[in-house]
Amino acid sequence: MEKIKESELIINPDGSVYHLNIKPEDIAHDIIFVGDQYRVESITKYFDSIEFSTQKREFKTQTGTYKGKKISVISTGIGPDNIDIVMNELDALVNVDFETRKIKSELTQLNIIRVGTSGSLQADIPVDSILMSTHGIGTDNMLRSYAIDGITETEIEDAFIEQTNWDLTKGRPYIIKGSEKLIEQFASDKMHQGMTVTAGGFYGAQGRVIRLAVQDSELNSKIDSFNYKNLRPTNLEMETAAIYGLSKLLSHHSLSLNAIIANRANGTFSSDPYAVVENLIQYTLEKISQ
Repeated sequence: MEKIKESELIINPDGSVYHLNIKPEDIAHDIIFVGDQYRVESITKYFDSIEFSTQKREFKTQTGTYKGKKISVISTGIGPDNIDIVMNELDALVNVDFETRKIKSELTQLNIIRVGTSGSLQADIPVDSILMSTHGIGTDNMLRSYAIDGITETEIEDAFIEQTNWDLTKGRPYIIKGSEKLIEQFASDKMHQGMTVTAGGFYGAQGRVIRLAVQDSELNSKIDSFNYKNLRPTNLEMETAAIYGLSKLLSHHSLSLNAIIANRANGTFSSDPYAVVENLIQYTLEKISQ
């Protein structure tokens, strides 16, 4: 087996991986992703102990224990490009020998849970509820840099392209299912389920207009009304589909959970968004520790 070149996997002089600034021994196999670096400690404040903490740029990591379970919490920053960095470097930490620069013969699988906030696209998913993403719909093009044939839901993609009249000059959307193992582990009657749309940007990519015209001013309403065998988009953000796609390619398990703090369909916003986020954090920690 050939060594991975120094230019392809950059290891810092202290033995940590380039962007995350983490060494292999610093990371747990159960990992919570948050977007905002300041949300890391809102989760680790519940830990029994914190054994490791580091930050480089927007990537903050803390590893500790909760009810005897070792867990890492990592801030990914925003967007599919950041997810590309985080997922590849986490996989290298557990599946590449940093001394020999060779891929390990035995695969280590990670369990990755994204904990975020989002706005609902559907009137029947109210503010202050919790949403589990059964699928990610990627409208960015990051994942198509990889060989993704065989992991995408092509029938649903075709229906999405047809129903939304998607302009393929923007690239073909991809649809990835979340980890069935984690969906079963986290499902409950407290949890709504649906498809999460992942955009490559916050403004035009999500239909927001300030001074620039968007390619399709009706796209958001088309996405809201998409339905394929009772599967429908429920929220819009910037990470889930990228996490699901790279997890599946790298043979990890991942699931995205969102505290719904706004409802675009009826124009409502939570009167106490911090409370619903705290509920989601505690729910997530309890499910991981079981």
